[in-house]
Amino acid sequence: MDPAALGIRIASGVVSPLVRKLFARPGPGAGLVDAPVRVDGLVSFRGERRHLAEKDVRALVTELVRHAVRTPGHGERPLPRDEEEAVVHALTGTLLALGTLTLTDVEAVSLGHQELANRLRRAGSDPARDLSADAEYFYERLLTTACLHVLNFFTQRSAFVARTLVEQSRNQAELIAKVDELIARNPLPGTEDARFEQRYLAHVAKKHGKLTIFGIDLADSPGTWPLDAAYLSLTATGEGRALGEVRIGDDLYPIREADLDAVPRPADEALATHDRVLLRGEAGSGKTTLVQWLAVSAAAPRPGARMAYLRDRVPYVLPLRTLTAHGERLPAPKDFLTAVSPLAGSQPDGWESRVLAAGRALVLVDGIDEVPEAERARTRAWLTDLMDAYPGNRWLVTSRPSAVRQDWLADEDFTELTLAPMSTADVATFIGRWHRAAATGSPERDAALAAYRTQLLDAVRGKPELGRLATNPLLCGLLCALHRDRRGFLPLGRKDLYTAALSMLLIRRDRERHLHVPELREEPQLQILQRLAYWLIRNGRTELDRTRATTIIRDALPAVPELAALGDADAVYAHFLHRSGLLREPGPDTVEFVHRTFQDFLGARAAVDEGDFGVLARHGADDQWEDVIRMAVAQARPRERAELLGDLLAYADTRTESAARKRAHLLAAACLEHAAELAPSVRQEVERRTAELIPPRGPEDARDLAAVGPMILDLLPGPEDVSGDAARHVVTAATHVRSDAAIPFLARYVDHPDQTVRSQLMWGWHRFDCRAYAEQIVARLDDGSTHFTFHTDEHVEELMWLGLRPEHLEIRGGVSPEAASHLIAVCEPTYLYLGTSPAGLTQDALAALGRLQVLHVVNNGEPWTLDQIPAEAPLHTFAMFLSSGLDNWDLHPIGRWPGLRRLNFSSIDAFPDSEAAWRNLALLPHLTGLTVPADSLAHAPAGLTLPGVTELTLLSPRAWEPASATALARARVLFPGVERLDLPAHWQDHAAAPPQHPS
Repeated sequence: MDPAALGIRIASGVVSPLVRKLFARPGPGAGLVDAPVRVDGLVSFRGERRHLAEKDVRALVTELVRHAVRTPGHGERPLPRDEEEAVVHALTGTLLALGTLTLTDVEAVSLGHQELANRLRRAGSDPARDLSADAEYFYERLLTTACLHVLNFFTQRSAFVARTLVEQSRNQAELIAKVDELIARNPLPGTEDARFEQRYLAHVAKKHGKLTIFGIDLADSPGTWPLDAAYLSLTATGEGRALGEVRIGDDLYPIREADLDAVPRPADEALATHDRVLLRGEAGSGKTTLVQWLAVSAAAPRPGARMAYLRDRVPYVLPLRTLTAHGERLPAPKDFLTAVSPLAGSQPDGWESRVLAAGRALVLVDGIDEVPEAERARTRAWLTDLMDAYPGNRWLVTSRPSAVRQDWLADEDFTELTLAPMSTADVATFIGRWHRAAATGSPERDAALAAYRTQLLDAVRGKPELGRLATNPLLCGLLCALHRDRRGFLPLGRKDLYTAALSMLLIRRDRERHLHVPELREEPQLQILQRLAYWLIRNGRTELDRTRATTIIRDALPAVPELAALGDADAVYAHFLHRSGLLREPGPDTVEFVHRTFQDFLGARAAVDEGDFGVLARHGADDQWEDVIRMAVAQARPRERAELLGDLLAYADTRTESAARKRAHLLAAACLEHAAELAPSVRQEVERRTAELIPPRGPEDARDLAAVGPMILDLLPGPEDVSGDAARHVVTAATHVRSDAAIPFLARYVDHPDQTVRSQLMWGWHRFDCRAYAEQIVARLDDGSTHFTFHTDEHVEELMWLGLRPEHLEIRGGVSPEAASHLIAVCEPTYLYLGTSPAGLTQDALAALGRLQVLHVVNNGEPWTLDQIPAEAPLHTFAMFLSSGLDNWDLHPIGRWPGLRRLNFSSIDAFPDSEAAWRNLALLPHLTGLTVPADSLAHAPAGLTLPGVTELTLLSPRAWEPASATALARARVLFPGVERLDLPAHWQDHAAAPPQHPS
């Protein structure tokens, strides 16, 4: 351990505030004192001025030690974790000795900080005598530094005699400055890391701390927003990794890791419970904004516990579109900064590896979909190698939904989540923030802006076609900008929306900003821009270098003479870069479109102009071309549309892979939404082929159908034509359409006899207008058996308004404890799924659980005990989904419900995790069904058996390994009466399970 490495961590800005708290503030007359005072009269834990107890001093010292032991970046701690408490104890005892010194403050200053430390150590009976050599050295450095700041505190007191103060304070200030200068002048590897890290984090916070808001840069409004003010908390949902199945009543339900969380949940909290997340989202859904938010939250931690999990993390923002723009190899850690930061090359040698090796990194890999499909396997291998070499860090990877298959990174323990479309409340919040950000300070203009905001909110709520457009931040920004630009008039479709946005940027932007540039028509500018876009699409890129861009412009200029007024190719490039608002330079001599959506739209325009319908069709199974093809259909003339869709169907016929064929057919179906005019025969053929995919065969097929859009509703069968799983999959597809146009279709299914269908109808509530869905669907589902699912407080309010009192409640994590308590108290449920800990419920709510028969609880880390559930409840099924484990959670009270027949502990940790917990389970006389993680069996005591258990489910996120065989063998001894054994799907090929009896 080197003193410089310690010193840099506890420089003046850290120690002074903590040391100052050890002393009481002087009284009102302190400034008139003309003599020094004794040190023991100044401390805040002695005499009449007592403010701190010994435990408070210990807390201050603990904070000081925590700052000091922060790993400076080279991966080596100054002392082992198990010795930190001993140092805290020793230093606390030493500093408490301040209350016994009979020195005056002037005498203490005269002694100097080193002798003061010696006297304190002696007065405290040398509390460091029992420390190890390293810990004692650490203690001494920390005590010396603290004493330096104690004396500095004395010199700053108003009661310090002026004639003594001047000289002493000057000397002491010089001493502190020299100590800090010495630390700065003689950096060792650790201090170099820490100094660079400070610069780097400041750079990240500044670079990513602003958000470009589309359309605000017109007129006199700023073009960027502070991220703190602009960020809209996004919601993520997901299925997660398969863990197995769990029996609830007479049914088996799949258990996936996301079930262990309260979903949907804020996307920026996903990494709080999962070290590795693959986040999917449509273009414009806010993936990159979320990456910015996480990077800034790590670089400049915010107060409060919500983002505390990012504290001390070093963020690396790795946009793949930049890293692979020129076909280079993906970077090793030493090259992480090369393409994304001007600080590249100035970091200490090996700094990144030391951060990664210490498990302190937050690696944000943005845009798997922007890597050409042929290179994604190489990208996956790159990620895998990094994670294998540097375990313990947090990783976020983003992608468009269709770019990589489901469970693409499941083998690397990634949890998969999907960004949800903006809710009605999100849209209203965004519109309000956009208009506030666009304010100019002019009373007249801002009054007009406020009127536009109100008008737009009414339009989005009242016109379904506008509501379908306002699903993500990009499209919401377009709507806001165009609504203001067009004085309240808006286009109603995506094609018209993008066309109007381009016109606004290319024609109106410079006029509004009063820039004196040559008057240019829109069409010649589009001709150049669409060639740039089409080159990027054909080459599978989102960035190109400036030389290539100017070459493309130079080749096109002879055919577009109107742009000659701007000058040569370099001048035209500069015009588009600085004036259009459509291009930007993410790095030196590199250019890209401000958003992928504009690239796809303009590239589609070029493809239509070129008549490249065969080229488009041949990419019908390539996710990077999906939006290009849809926008080409939107921009083509009727005859061209027919040709393009015909080519796309012909391409599907040539595909031998069923997935590629299905994808091409669904893409053709999605294109119909944009085909205002189309030959009836072509439309009918597309619909016929789509109908062959209906009804969907599973949840994934259902979501694929939903991606086609509202037009799929006309092809889905009604409740009279399907039953069982097929009916549930149809309802799943319709609830994922996320358009209120689906509500009347779904309402036809409310009387379906299958309970799983009605439960899916309830689950879909959060995807639609709350009031409309409640009135047309939820109000008709209270049949005594349907599980009523609540995602928000608004759902609870609507149920109360409807006057319903269902007995089966599923309360997800988005519901506040207050609303959950009110709901439970009113309904007195017999079935309860609680997405948060019971610790937040009121006593009235807990008392209302006296009729409870089935209880499922998602542990979110808040402590609670089974004692909170009434003993008189006729509980026969209890399930606890553990996302983070409950250390030493007490299962002893479970004996209060001897009628328990089924217990489910679905966990990523090994729970039950003690011999005592297993013995408590063995005391339940009627227990027949049990679900536990396979790893938990290792905690069961030798000789224990549970012969009454006849149905056993083992869960595991890991593939089959030797430990799995051991767990299975242990299960056969522990549960000799098992008749049905359900194992993880990925174990089935390896485990020789005993014969299964019919259920």
